[in-house]
Amino acid sequence: MSPHTAPILMLIASNVFMTFAWYGHLKFKTSPLWIAVMASWGIAFVEYWFAVPANRIGSAVYSAAELKTMQEVITLVVFAAFSVLYLKEPLGWNHLIGFCLIAGGAAFIFQGR
Repeated sequence: MSPHTAPILMLIASNVFMTFAWYGHLKFKTSPLWIAVMASWGIAFVEYWFAVPANRIGSAVYSAAELKTMQEVITLVVFAAFSVLYLKEPLGWNHLIGFCLIAGGAAFIFQGR
């Protein structure tokens, strides 16, 4: 797999795991907090097995700022889908505009490549 595409795919996988680690427990609010923390920590451990190699591989062709920007944009896309599909929370026009502004700012990071 190309060092241009591998980090993107691995960061997507990483963000799916991290989103579940950070927010998945919100569907189980009656579970003790320590169980939520331990389960989240276990999920985050798997997330690191995608994120760290993604950044190591990606650093061959992307700057650290570009990798971080990719990660943030991917996080927003994954979170938006997670929020709607898993948590059943609607996204409003204000969320869409805010996400678009963030994506627009992210585009500046890749100018001059």
